[in-house]
Amino acid sequence: MAEHLSQSELDYPFKLLEYFNGFRVSKVIFSACELGVFDLLLHSQKPLSAAEVSQELGTSEDGMERLLDVLVGIEILEVELTKGTAYYSSTDVANLYLAKSSPKSLHDMIIYQSQTIYPLWNNMVDAVREGKNQNEKTFGLSSEDIFSAIYRSEEQMLKFMGLMNSTWIIDGHDIVTAFDLTCFKSIVDVGGCSGALARELAKAYPASTVTVLDLPKVVQTAQKHFSQSDDTIHFHEGDFFEEDLPAADLYVLARIIHDWKEEKCLTLLKKIHAACQPGGGVLLVEALLFENHRGPIMAQIFSLNMLVQTEGKEHPPSWYTHMLTAAGFSDVQVCRTGKSYDAILALK
Repeated sequence: MAEHLSQSELDYPFKLLEYFNGFRVSKVIFSACELGVFDLLLHSQKPLSAAEVSQELGTSEDGMERLLDVLVGIEILEVELTKGTAYYSSTDVANLYLAKSSPKSLHDMIIYQSQTIYPLWNNMVDAVREGKNQNEKTFGLSSEDIFSAIYRSEEQMLKFMGLMNSTWIIDGHDIVTAFDLTCFKSIVDVGGCSGALARELAKAYPASTVTVLDLPKVVQTAQKHFSQSDDTIHFHEGDFFEEDLPAADLYVLARIIHDWKEEKCLTLLKKIHAACQPGGGVLLVEALLFENHRGPIMAQIFSLNMLVQTEGKEHPPSWYTHMLTAAGFSDVQVCRTGKSYDAILALK
């Protein structure tokens, strides 16, 4: 940050003030999503006044006007004045990513950030002091079994699965095409949750069989709430730590390794190596840190989130290369996508 905070910042701390207020900007977007602002404006045939929006959504007119004005200020909404009255409409970005009804909606991700991640981050000071997650302090749940906390009810499981679904809707294609995976005729997405990444794999490699492996309750919820009429993917119920893995040419671990401590990660990678035939491989999908500790900022923030919510952390490519080599894999290749998540391919 030091090289970007110029002399003008010393005169007046514009950038620091922007950072200080970042949580407020996030909460504005979260609140608008929870209230249904973006869907209302998407489906409206015309721009709406704050009075009209508040009446439709059951809010105060004054509070809604202030919320809408901030959304205009951060360029998520548009506004035009007609005879002294402000009329609000959505931008293309809001329609595409913030309206729940959009095929590329991030609504579920936002709800999860607001209702789960935001409360956890209120206890960041304690997480840093103690070096452990804050599930017990935040939700009254054990800090030892992280997925018991994440899947503590069907409602919470659906929120987490919605988060993962949103993630792969925007990042999935870049991940599955980071390397040419055509040679792998059977692919298992280990801990594949809702099946969103598996669907991207099936689209990119239609000649391959793609299977999601996850806990029985996750698989059942995925089939009930996230299945699609044109699905070609398969589901397999099982615990990838405790049970044998289904046979495959390629195992995908997307946002799995970053959840756990090193010993547990190595155990899982060795298990996958043992399940692989010669020429088979593993594809890791994670947010890769730079080796020099200077970013990317999103991966660094993700790593702090791993502290406050799980047992794990984000790592640079050298750590993954070391772990994969220790597990028996070779020919480790790294591809940075330039977006939220990156890919690492290793072969047996």
